[in-house]
Amino acid sequence: MKATLAQVRSYERSVQLLMVNQFTINLGFYMLMPYLATHLAGPLGLAGWTVGLILGVRNFSQQGMFLIGGTLADRLGYKPMIIAGMVLRVIGFATLGLAGSVPALIAASAATGLAGALFNPATRAYLAADAGERRIEAFALFNVFYQAGILLGPLVGMVLTGVDFRLTCLVAAAIFAVLGIVQIRALPARRGNDTQDRDAGPREGVFAQWRGILANRPFLLFSGAMVGSYVMTFQVYLALPLEVRRLVGEGPSGTAAVALLFAVSGLSTVLFQTRVTAWCKARMEPGPALTRGLLVMAAAFLPLAAAAALPVPDGGIGRWLLAAVPPALAALLLALGTMIAYPFEMDTIVRLSGDRLVATHYGLYNTVCGVGIAFGNLLTGAALDAARAAGISALPWLGLAVLGVGCAAALHALNLSGRLTSSPRGAPAETTAA
Repeated sequence: MKATLAQVRSYERSVQLLMVNQFTINLGFYMLMPYLATHLAGPLGLAGWTVGLILGVRNFSQQGMFLIGGTLADRLGYKPMIIAGMVLRVIGFATLGLAGSVPALIAASAATGLAGALFNPATRAYLAADAGERRIEAFALFNVFYQAGILLGPLVGMVLTGVDFRLTCLVAAAIFAVLGIVQIRALPARRGNDTQDRDAGPREGVFAQWRGILANRPFLLFSGAMVGSYVMTFQVYLALPLEVRRLVGEGPSGTAAVALLFAVSGLSTVLFQTRVTAWCKARMEPGPALTRGLLVMAAAFLPLAAAAALPVPDGGIGRWLLAAVPPALAALLLALGTMIAYPFEMDTIVRLSGDRLVATHYGLYNTVCGVGIAFGNLLTGAALDAARAAGISALPWLGLAVLGVGCAAALHALNLSGRLTSSPRGAPAETTAA
């Protein structure tokens, strides 16, 4: 851990601040969001469909507005969008804790999602710009702080929610308020590397910029190929906990097994991300690293498929081990695959953008992956139910593994064709047919 902190200190102040920001953002977010549904359905007594609507509005407002957030960051600067996102999170989280009416809760949920759409593309574009040639290592460190926030947030939230969920909301809002003040005072103003292009002539319109990005065939193909990685990694929150609960139920044993999943995923990233990135960077180019990362993710589902063929013990330690060990191994492999791929993935987006409109590219990329996650989760959930009813419970796990292999093959083909290399800065996007 000392080596990781020393590596962080080797970057300039803005990069260090962005990493600490991301830890704090995730700390505040994950101390509240895992307990929101219980609060809405329990103390507030809302119907299940209303709870689903409120949570769905947050996801839709974030995923659907990523492109807008990225575009605004490129046009107005990264710092204003980061601060605007902080302000919206303060308002949204405070309202979630204090409001009791459905319209107010929906508005608060939408504000919370929009906040993420504003600061996420801006933060990543800012980090890429200020890290310069060291951005692969910077994104590896960024992922360490990102996962540390996810790991610690629910633990803090559990303690605060044990007192009062409103206290959790107000503390989360206070965290974002303090973070916003820090941004105003300490974060330097920053624009993208296409500033000189803007100053040299009339500013290109938003729709013209979007048309240019949509004509960037390599970027769109890369985005489509990477969707599968997000569908696979999201199963730590969907399919793996469902499998654990199916085997050991909702009691303390099930809770412990689910907690093990998140601990394995988060701790492994915090402890090993920088080492994995250094090892990969010394031995392979970005294209092969991305391909191998997705293959490792695909392999994560094979232990679950193998376990599905085993007889389920009636109870005791054998049943708990069957419920805990294969999902934990899957979570570890998914984390390892993400550790391999993520820094190179973030770097590839910058290279495919030609170092222009980087935040807009990140915004569109997040939207594409968000839509993919929504459809992927819908299909995964339906496949799990249908496969269990048909007595072929291994099939969804094999399907996810095939998805990973297919996406890895697509990335390999893109790399062989040269489409994962950068475009010259300021040059028109490549439009070669696939």
